[in-house]
Amino acid sequence: MSGLRVVLAEDAVLLREGLVGLLERFGHEVAAAVGDGPSLIAATREHRPDVVIADVRMPPDFTDEGLRAARELQAALPSLAVLVLSQYVEQTFAEELFDARGASGMGYLLKERIGDVEEFADALTRVAGGGTVVDPEVVRQLLARRRDPLRRLTPREREVLAHMAEGRSNAAIARALVVTEAAVAKHIASILTKLDLPPAPDDHRRVLAVLAYLRG
Repeated sequence: MSGLRVVLAEDAVLLREGLVGLLERFGHEVAAAVGDGPSLIAATREHRPDVVIADVRMPPDFTDEGLRAARELQAALPSLAVLVLSQYVEQTFAEELFDARGASGMGYLLKERIGDVEEFADALTRVAGGGTVVDPEVVRQLLARRRDPLRRLTPREREVLAHMAEGRSNAAIARALVVTEAAVAKHIASILTKLDLPPAPDDHRRVLAVLAYLRG
């Protein structure tokens, strides 16, 4: 594949400038290099690149700004290829990112495990061509997560499930956690979804959720 048009988002200035130089060395054009999620969205809409390279955690909150921006861009520009760089395996967000469109033109690499610039350049080319490139450690953790559905739950959802296992009602759980009953009901709905427990006439999903918790 000939030189690609790239928009890069990385808040660490030295790393960002290093990536710009690396990309240009391999014959790619860096249309914009930015340091936060909103700037990534704006630059991508303006320059319409072949591929976006995005860090996961960027200003202002340093949580999942890069992934949220990537998801928004994927929804608006279905043909856009995205290569995500991260220091950590952000499991929930990685699942959402890949599930969004079947992982076509999608990559997820861990920064500290990139040991060869040639391999990085090849990964970028494959993603831009519609392929999928995923760090093996990301795959390992996602598979482990799918094998153990309880890992999908947030800490608060695990708290709610623990109270359910004690036989408490929604009202009792709400009092124990100092939240509203509506919030408890929302958590329980999320728990049942994450544990793959759809409505069924012959099954009591709340009981099945508790059984999954006790087995875990």
